[in-house]
Amino acid sequence: MTLIVGLTGGIGSGKSTVAKLFEQLDIAVYYTDNEAKKLMLNSKYIRKKLIEKFGEKVYHNQQLNKTFLANLIFTKKENLDFVNSIVHPKVNQHFKKWVKKKEKVATYVIQENAILFENGSDKYCDYIIAVIAPEEERINRVVKRDRTTRQKVKERIDNQWSDEIKAQKSNFIIHNIELKKTKAAVLKIYKNLIKLALDCKKS
Repeated sequence: MTLIVGLTGGIGSGKSTVAKLFEQLDIAVYYTDNEAKKLMLNSKYIRKKLIEKFGEKVYHNQQLNKTFLANLIFTKKENLDFVNSIVHPKVNQHFKKWVKKKEKVATYVIQENAILFENGSDKYCDYIIAVIAPEEERINRVVKRDRTTRQKVKERIDNQWSDEIKAQKSNFIIHNIELKKTKAAVLKIYKNLIKLALDCKKS
């Protein structure tokens, strides 16, 4: 049995950085947001539902119009809930197939998912890691990375669960402020999860 470890954190928390650190330790990582975007482009069912709800503008030159869609879902929770309701069941199906391919070689795998709790994916996880950081730090990171405004970043933060709630529901917490400390935390959790996975196989 391969353990499934959820890795979550709000926008700007640095969960992708943490995911890459696990990859450097030869742990397979499933990037939920990337796979969701691929499915939104390639799934006929998802494409049909998005166009019915938001109109033809949701796709542009056969590509997902990410800016248009982001403006819709991060300013109105109803739109975000709708997208999640049609996209995430398909993502979960895809993830399960991905895990099956890893079962023979992996003691555990990681699902990196910004809205792990919000879309209910936490129920499929054996353990959960929350990556957290001060809100001001998160805002500054995203403004710099995406060349966007503080207001837009704040809107996205407000549409996600708070760090406090995510931390309460997680087995491991990484305070991602200094890279050196983050690397040390990842290594410690990596070793703990290896032990937990081996104990699970023995029992």
